[in-house]
Amino acid sequence: MNRSHVLQDLAQRITRIKLTHPTRVAIDGVDAVGKTTLAGELAPIIEAAGRKVIRASIDGFHNPKRVRYRRGANSPEGYYRDSFSYKMLFAVLLAPLGPAGSRRYRNAIFDYRTDCEIEQEPSLAEENAVLLFDGVFLHRPVVRRLFDYTVFVDARFEVTLARAIQRAGSLPGTSGELLISYEQRYIPGQKLYLTECLPKEQADAVFDNTDTSNPSLSYRERSDCML
Repeated sequence: MNRSHVLQDLAQRITRIKLTHPTRVAIDGVDAVGKTTLAGELAPIIEAAGRKVIRASIDGFHNPKRVRYRRGANSPEGYYRDSFSYKMLFAVLLAPLGPAGSRRYRNAIFDYRTDCEIEQEPSLAEENAVLLFDGVFLHRPVVRRLFDYTVFVDARFEVTLARAIQRAGSLPGTSGELLISYEQRYIPGQKLYLTECLPKEQADAVFDNTDTSNPSLSYRERSDCML
């Protein structure tokens, strides 16, 4: 099945979810697997179906550098356990958009590039809006329970590593430094997560993005009546 058909199928699954608050969708997966691209492709399809889309990413909820690297710059454990502030993610985004929430949300609180907090006035979400939230580690129990639907974007590490290097560009020394970071910190940290949380087994949908032109999609049967 070509990418357009798969995207339409997944978007229809999401838009059929009817709740009394915005639908919070997690798009999970390892680094450079294509999570942000997928969210960006789903957004206009969902909006064309009459649902306002809110876009956000785990990248907007990093901890300060002193916290992220307190176990060492290349620590897999540090990457997995210390990178993000789930407390703030809950407080300013997922709880306000959830049951009995105010619907007044912020979609980012921290800029990891400048290592500074972001000043942002809250926005008001429509009741039938759809949050498309992309990021790593989204099936950790502390955060998985706060999403109404989850997608795991899948591909082998050799595929995602090649994409990460290509994405970084051709600046002198970039590929070598990135390769070291991935081999020592990012991929081992992701393996910790995959072993501990089994996201592929927990996700409502698995989007195999190995071949970006012809991805495949599988679904886990749900016991509730949301769909």
